[in-house]
Amino acid sequence: MNRRAFITGMGASFLFSRLSAFGSSEDPVSAFCKRLQPVGRALEMKDWYVWCNSPLLGPDGKVHVFFSRWPAARGMGGWINCSEIAHAVADDPESPFEFVQTVLSPRGPGHWDATTCHNPHIQKIGDRYYLFYMGNSNGRTNTKRVGLAVADSPFGPWRRGEQPLLEAGPSGAWDDHCTTNPSLVQHPNGQYWLYYKSWNTADYEQQKGPIRGNRKYGLAIADKPEGPYRKYEDNPVIDFSHLGNNTQLEDAFAWYGQDRFNMLARDMGVFSHKAGLYMDAKDGLHWSDPSIAYYDAAHYIQEPPPAPHLKRYGRFERPQLLMKDGKPAYMFTAAQGGRYMTASAFIFRIK
Repeated sequence: MNRRAFITGMGASFLFSRLSAFGSSEDPVSAFCKRLQPVGRALEMKDWYVWCNSPLLGPDGKVHVFFSRWPAARGMGGWINCSEIAHAVADDPESPFEFVQTVLSPRGPGHWDATTCHNPHIQKIGDRYYLFYMGNSNGRTNTKRVGLAVADSPFGPWRRGEQPLLEAGPSGAWDDHCTTNPSLVQHPNGQYWLYYKSWNTADYEQQKGPIRGNRKYGLAIADKPEGPYRKYEDNPVIDFSHLGNNTQLEDAFAWYGQDRFNMLARDMGVFSHKAGLYMDAKDGLHWSDPSIAYYDAAHYIQEPPPAPHLKRYGRFERPQLLMKDGKPAYMFTAAQGGRYMTASAFIFRIK
């Protein structure tokens, strides 16, 4: 079933029946979900919030993680106006990570990434390392743009572009507000497919409440990982807005395996705002019905009650995979709480 058929056909009744039944025996659970085994928290850093943990295996055989962090004194909202991207290393995903260095900091006035660097997504392509990320220039969502830094080693030095990799669409377009949450897949035909999140400014400005705008996913395609990227003409490729109740998704991670495109994302109303979604697509364009990719934290672990300032406590966000021999081996997520009641990585083994 393609995306449009899912949305306009049985999708609405199917999904709304799930809203009050999250975790029931009737929920469609992915094979991916059944393979997850919790390892626990990592990168708990005093005086910092840690988010967006993107791993890869380095040439030294160790696990390198590129992650967002910002001062705890700025609260959870600091991601939008003072985040930096840092690097940590461990012998394996279940060993302690050691901080290496900050690799990307906001560059200040006059730059497209003047006020934040966030959403790291690391890929090794050929002999180079490509660090896709989001930056903004005014500390707000309307200047979020996807950009790229490149290095010959995971230890840098990193060379970043003077312009964003992917601009927002024209006024009135579905993606006129921003580009963010980059996830890159190398297509079997050799092209580079970059999935990104966005929403419409008018929808964002008209809506009230804690979640404004309706997040959708688009696709941009290039012949080289550094671009230039051209947007797919039938974007967005994933759109849950017609399901009502402002249903949407974010934090997508895409990869190619088992002769198809696969995607993890954070659920925003399909089953639960604390769940994860799994979808696949033979062509990378027409995605399957979503199923549960992972549950909320209480399904896997017991933790103390949240501090009052943590409003996202109990859910896993920003799923990113550590691939070994082209197959998912570990899932890295971000979760509020931990030793310092800020936020840290949370890791799952994929059996």
